[in-house]
Amino acid sequence: MTRRFAGRRAVVTGASRGIGAGIAERLAAEGADVVLVARTLDAGDDMPGSLRDTQRVCEKYGTRVGHVVADLTDDEARARVVPSAVETLGGPVDILVNNAAAAVAADITEVTARQQRIALECNAIAPLCLAQAVIPGMREAGAGWIVNLTSAGANLHAGPPFYLGPQGSAMELYGTTKAALNRITSGLAGDVYGTGIRVNAVGPRVAVMSEGMKAIIGDQLPAELFESKREIVEAVVALCDCPADLTGQVLVSLDLIADRGLTVRELDGTAPAPR
Repeated sequence: MTRRFAGRRAVVTGASRGIGAGIAERLAAEGADVVLVARTLDAGDDMPGSLRDTQRVCEKYGTRVGHVVADLTDDEARARVVPSAVETLGGPVDILVNNAAAAVAADITEVTARQQRIALECNAIAPLCLAQAVIPGMREAGAGWIVNLTSAGANLHAGPPFYLGPQGSAMELYGTTKAALNRITSGLAGDVYGTGIRVNAVGPRVAVMSEGMKAIIGDQLPAELFESKREIVEAVVALCDCPADLTGQVLVSLDLIADRGLTVRELDGTAPAPR
């Protein structure tokens, strides 16, 4: 196992479970100090996972680990995240992973204004605000890595006729916000180009069966369409350590792994995961 992130300070949102918890563990396993961000401090009955659970896992690697309880759809809560992380980590943030997402499932013809605001706030506005908050410290340091988790749902449908999948238009709002996040990624990368700050987005080819995704779509998609949590984590951590000229990209995890010849490892960074 390498310690390639030793000395780096990272913030991971949506870190109470699923992909975010996996990313946080992998960064800690490879030496990063990490601040975890999510709404769920303690595990409840509705869904497994919490900030305390993820923190316990990350702390076993011996790095500094903290957490911030925050609803990223709330302006005041969002504004606390980076200052709290800087205080906990003892310096500016080197790595920001915007993983938190609100997957509002409602037909596009019926989605409410409140649902629209929640999805847009969490999936597009929050990542932009957090990026704006970490960029000054990254500029001063001359380096930084911002990785946004996107989705294949941001792609346009071919047609007519249109095939929207087994859920119809229920995930169109989610895809719309991820399309906005892709544009934010591109715009930020252009704005900070030449400063040493890399800004990229990556998402699965189709989906990852995380706890959140299971709650939303259950068994509506065949198992062969899903990639493992380890694969998306491998792609994300590669972008947390990419060279300065790899920026402004919206990438597919499995393609990135293949193109760069990456070995998919366990979440603890050790031996390659079994096929």
